[in-house]
Amino acid sequence: MQKSSDDAIAYNIVPFTWPKGYKSDGVQAGLSKDKKDMGWIYSEQPAQAAGTYTTNQFQAAPTKITKQTINLDHKLQAVIVNSANANSVTGNQGDIDVKKEQQLVSEKLNIDPDLVGVASTGVIGQNLPMGIIEKGINSLQLLDNDNVTTAILTTDKHAKTISTQLTIDGQTVTISGFCKGSGMIHPNMATMLGFVVTDAKVADGLLQPILSHEVDSTFNQITVDGDTSTNDMVVTMANGCANNELLTEQSEQYPAFVAAFNKVLAELAKDIAADGEGATKLVEVNVQNAYDKVEAQQVAKAVVGSSLVKTAIFGNDANWGRIVAAVGQTNAHVDIDHTSVWINYVPIVKNSASTDFDESQMKDELAKKVITVTVDLNSGTATGQAWGCDLTYDYVRINASYRS
Repeated sequence: MQKSSDDAIAYNIVPFTWPKGYKSDGVQAGLSKDKKDMGWIYSEQPAQAAGTYTTNQFQAAPTKITKQTINLDHKLQAVIVNSANANSVTGNQGDIDVKKEQQLVSEKLNIDPDLVGVASTGVIGQNLPMGIIEKGINSLQLLDNDNVTTAILTTDKHAKTISTQLTIDGQTVTISGFCKGSGMIHPNMATMLGFVVTDAKVADGLLQPILSHEVDSTFNQITVDGDTSTNDMVVTMANGCANNELLTEQSEQYPAFVAAFNKVLAELAKDIAADGEGATKLVEVNVQNAYDKVEAQQVAKAVVGSSLVKTAIFGNDANWGRIVAAVGQTNAHVDIDHTSVWINYVPIVKNSASTDFDESQMKDELAKKVITVTVDLNSGTATGQAWGCDLTYDYVRINASYRS
């Protein structure tokens, strides 16, 4: 088994900063008692836009309408977000309220309402208090602060942000992202919201395939509790203010841009997994020698999503049988006589039999804040990766009193 290594890196991770041409703000409008609860992102010019969305059949009104808005011509200029209220399972009134938000933002910013995305997170089944929403929109300003990154938080313990920079055609291009998510995390697009903005000049129609492809190996490979929310959404905007030559798939620096974009999504995804409700550990699962990429990803997510694996890791118990059982529950090709497992790169299963590992050593390893599980299926050459967290007593406590 070899530890994975990044390809040659053509980008730098920098302190969180807004790319050229973006403004933002966040305020406490009154949806929450003690925190900022509304914010927005604004681009000085209409930006290329793309999105991925929850597969939950009860797709929330802001998620549904933002998808419709982006699909009109794949352009956005602003996104308004709120926490504390999901505006989900709210019937026709939910749709009306989202369109009212678009109108209010468009009037304040003097832009077309079809250039306004809307995102909400919080309690399901309650109508938006539109008086508070309107007050919040009226109080937002076009600033350079990062208040919006905290205004979207619910049970999260901290803001989740990252920025990368790279040089394209001699111009500095910035890609910045922020997200929220702590519980109801099991995306196929959880309550999870992600926003990625860049000043790169990107060809029409290119941003959506980039986002869709990179989400599959990042946000869609995390799980906290197996619940897919009604409001999950990742939206990205590219406004072209970096003034690079138009980026196409044939551009020499296209692979570097995609790598930097992937890094933003991957780090945000891992931050969500590590900040799972009640979590004490980040769990990363790497699958090697799988039949194909799809099966590698499937197995990785099955292991990291297993409640029995998660509780064993919480209890510092090297119960490798739970890992093997999670693998076996999938439909992936598995060499059942030659499967191997490592925890923090210590071999505990070789050729489907326990190694003579030191139990006390493994307890020490499992007490660490980051746990890496590696599984070799001996069935091909493909690899896959997924992230999650341990399952603790606090998860039950938090969710037993979410509304109160």
